[in-house]
Amino acid sequence: MKEILCLAEHRRGELRPITFELLGGARELAKSLDAEVASVLLGHNTTEFAKELSGYVSRVLVVDDERLANFNQAVYQRVLTYLIRERRPLLTIIGHTSFGMDLAPSLAVETELPLATDCIGLEVQDGKLLAVRQMYGGKVNAVVSFPGATQYMVTIRQGAFAAGNAGEKGEVVSADSPLKEEIKGRKFLGYVEAEAGEVDITQANVVVAVGRGIKKKENLPVVEELAYRLGGVLACSRPAVDLEWLPKDRQVGQSGKTVKPKIYLAVGISGAFQHVLGMKGSDTIIAINKDSNAPIFNIADYGIVDDLFKVVPALSAKIKEAKGG
Repeated sequence: MKEILCLAEHRRGELRPITFELLGGARELAKSLDAEVASVLLGHNTTEFAKELSGYVSRVLVVDDERLANFNQAVYQRVLTYLIRERRPLLTIIGHTSFGMDLAPSLAVETELPLATDCIGLEVQDGKLLAVRQMYGGKVNAVVSFPGATQYMVTIRQGAFAAGNAGEKGEVVSADSPLKEEIKGRKFLGYVEAEAGEVDITQANVVVAVGRGIKKKENLPVVEELAYRLGGVLACSRPAVDLEWLPKDRQVGQSGKTVKPKIYLAVGISGAFQHVLGMKGSDTIIAINKDSNAPIFNIADYGIVDDLFKVVPALSAKIKEAKGG
């Protein structure tokens, strides 16, 4: 049976969220391709990861080697090249993260597979795979084909697919490591994390984001009050950062952070595509904007067309009243 391989990404003892997004997209695609989905797990002492992944796929292919404990492009490439040549999967999927961008291009060259990067969608037409990519800064969606190809490789943008729910009872299969000698040239030394900001907006269940529509920095407290009443965090679109109303670590969008809260409340944000890329995966999107033609309303689940300076204080007061002060 045809097989789709998805590379599991993990770091510091945790499976990264992009892994489950890839599996969610692969499972939907597999229905059209009459294929099975397998997760490739490279690492050391990853038994718990394998158990978790088995709930999402038909099988988990585990290669356990202490040299795979931390990501190293050269080492990962050696193992994946071996697996791809041995199993000949129809499609290999890797996350379009710093991890994937380092790995996928050289892996595609070595395995002689056509590669489409930074994809936001995958389609099947007449039994052939098509990839959807954004071009010209996100203004155009291009459908990319792979003429003459019988196997494919893609990297998928974070947030492109929903993670889906566990429900499979996949088998866990151990594969021998093809690493026979030390691979020189690259060596993992350690993690250097960016300095953490005051608030991590990516972990919040409720995000209240402001845009140019609040007019000036002095109006931020009006929206901060609403965020506080909702038990959420304050975020923003790029103009608010450019105008120095909020720090860069609060920015949502293509050049900021990707968030997926349960509730995303956009206040005075027009909804440019760069911003939408960073929040379209939210469970519920609510927009407040006095411009009824603002693009944000095209993706919002609920919209309020009115002056935010009337709506926001009224919402804060109602929430305060409902919570008993």
